Amino acid sequence: MSKQIEQLDRVVIRFAGDSGDGMQLTGDRFTQETATFGNDLSTLPNFPAEIRAPAGTLPGVSSFQLHFADHDIMTPGDAPDVLVAMNPAALKANLGDLPRGATVIVNTDEFTKRALAKVGFAADPLTDGTLDGFKVSAVPLTSMTVEALAGLDISKKDAERAKNMFALGLLSWMYNRPTEGTAAFLKSKFATKPNILAANLTAFQTGWNFGETTEDFAVSYEIKPARLPAGTYRNITGNLATAYGLIAGSRRSGLPLFLGSYPITPASDILHELSRHKEFGVRTFQAEDEIAGVGAALGAAFGGALGVTTTSGPGMVLKQETVGLAVMTELPLVIVDVQRAGPSTGMPTKTEQTDLLMALFGRNGESPLPVVAPASPADCFAVALEAVRIAVTYRTPVVMLSDGYLANGSEPWRLPEVSELPVIEPGFATAPNGPDGDFLPYLRDAETLARPWAVPGTAGLEHRIGGIEKHAETGDISYTPTNHDLMVRTRQAKIDAVDVPDLEVDDPSGEAEVLVLGWGGTYGSITAAARRVRRTGRRVAQAHLRHLNPFPANLGEVLRAYDRVVVPEINLGQLALLLRGRFLVDVIGYNKVRGLPFKAEELAGALQEVIDRD
Repeated sequence: MSKQIEQLDRVVIRFAGDSGDGMQLTGDRFTQETATFGNDLSTLPNFPAEIRAPAGTLPGVSSFQLHFADHDIMTPGDAPDVLVAMNPAALKANLGDLPRGATVIVNTDEFTKRALAKVGFAADPLTDGTLDGFKVSAVPLTSMTVEALAGLDISKKDAERAKNMFALGLLSWMYNRPTEGTAAFLKSKFATKPNILAANLTAFQTGWNFGETTEDFAVSYEIKPARLPAGTYRNITGNLATAYGLIAGSRRSGLPLFLGSYPITPASDILHELSRHKEFGVRTFQAEDEIAGVGAALGAAFGGALGVTTTSGPGMVLKQETVGLAVMTELPLVIVDVQRAGPSTGMPTKTEQTDLLMALFGRNGESPLPVVAPASPADCFAVALEAVRIAVTYRTPVVMLSDGYLANGSEPWRLPEVSELPVIEPGFATAPNGPDGDFLPYLRDAETLARPWAVPGTAGLEHRIGGIEKHAETGDISYTPTNHDLMVRTRQAKIDAVDVPDLEVDDPSGEAEVLVLGWGGTYGSITAAARRVRRTGRRVAQAHLRHLNPFPANLGEVLRAYDRVVVPEINLGQLALLLRGRFLVDVIGYNKVRGLPFKAEELAGALQEVIDRD
C-alpha cells in the first residue's frame, strides 16, 4: 500500500532523551542528510554540562533541534513541530515548548511507574489527558530494537543502545531523508566493531521499514530543496568554521599557525579540529592551563608565527594579563572567546553575550584592541579570517567573540573560492630602519601605525621586548610622562585606524522610524523577527555589527537617522551602554539571559510594541 506524501515548506524537529541516548549523534546525522538533500537548515544542540547526570532525570535531558525548509531560514525555530521523546524526563522537559497540534513520538518502553515518579508525573501522561491536543504516536522503540537485533551476537545493553538509530530511521522515512550518508558514517565509525556496526545498521533500517509498513504513520512528508546561490555547499558548525577560517588566515598570510590552548567548553572543538591539520603547518599545544596557553601563543607570535589561543569566559579572565602584554609589545595575536553563560563556572553548555565589556576593558591600563563578532555559524569562517587580517596588518591582539549557540549550531556554508579570500601581508622587518643604520622597533607605518615585526635572530634587528613602557621609537624602557602619554594615545589611534567597512542598513521601504541593531549570534533571531514585523505591514530597519571595536565610521550617523533604536542582547545591555556613552542616543534595550537564543516570535512582538508607540 503506497502512503500519502504531504508537501511542507518547513518543519522543526527536536530529538530529546538521556545524555546516553545518543540524541546529539541522532540529530547530527539527520542534519547531515538534510544538508545533503539541499534544504536550508539551522540547528540548536542543547545538552547538560554534567558528564553524566542520573539517568531518567530532568538535569540529564539532552536535546537536538533542527529547523529545515525549502527556503531561506534564519533560526533553529521557536518551537518544535515534532518532538521525539525517548523517556518521561525528555517529555516533561520539552512539553512546555510544544505548540498545540504538534506531533509527539514517545518511546513507551521507558514510561514505567518508577521512571514517571522520578520526574514528578503522578500519572502516565500518555493516558491521563496531558497530551490531549497533540498528535501522539506511542512506539515501543527499545523493545522493537532489541527484537530486531535478537539474531546478532551482542548484549542486550548494546542492543538497547541502538534505539536512537531506530528513531533516526523512522524520522528519515517520515521526512524522506537520504540514508546512504548515515550508512557510510556507521561503517566508518564502527569499522573495527562489526557486531556493533551490524546492530546499528539493522536498527536504522528497521526504523525505516517500520515507518514504511505500520498503520500508525499513514503520511510521510517532503520538504523540497532550497534555492540557494550557486556554489558548493557543506554543513558546518561555528567551531569548525572558526578552525577553517584560522587555517585560511595562516595560508593567506604565509604564516605557520600555532594554537596554544587549554580545553574548555564550548571552545574545545576548535583545538580538536586544528590538531588534525598538521599538513597545513598547524601546530597545536594543549597547555596545562589557560595562562600557559596564551603565553605560548604570544611567544609564537614573537617568533614570527600566527599565534592563536581559544577559550571561553572563565579562561578569558585568566588570559587578560598576557593579552595586556600583547597590547604593550604590539604583536599579532588572535584570541577566540566562545562565550558561555556565567559568571564563574555558570552554565558551561549554554549561550550568552556577556563578555563584550570584558573584551574591551578587562585589562589594566589603557589597553585597546579590536573586537569582532560573527553573526552565524558559517560566518565564523569569515570573521576568523578577518581577525587574522587585522592582527597581522596592525600588529595587535584581536578578540573574536563567538558564543555557544554559534559554536555548536550548524547551517549550510558555501565554500569560497581561494581567489575570494584576502591576501594578508605580514611584512616582516628585514633591515634596519633608523637614520643611523640602527633598528627602531617602534617606528611606525604611516598608514596603519603598526610597528615593525622583527623575527628573532634576524641580523641587525636586535631589540628589547617586554611589558614595561617603551620609548616611542627606540623601544627602550621609558618612564618619561610625555612619552607615556604619547604611547597611550598612539596605541589607541592605531586601533581607531583599523580599516572597518561602513555599517549596512536593511531598510526596504526607506521610511522606517525604528532601527533594530544587533551583534553576534542574535543575527538570525533579529532577522527572522524583522521579517515577521514587515509581513504585518509595519516598517522596521535592521543592521548588525561585525566590528565592535572600532565601530564603523558611519554608526553614529545611522543611529541618529531613526527615531528609536532597539538593541536586543543576551546580556543586561552591554552594547546599549556603549552606544549611549559614545553617541548619546537613548537606545532601547531588549535583554534576556536564559542561556538560549531569542525566539523570533517574542522579539517580533517587542519590536511591534516599539513601532506602535505614539
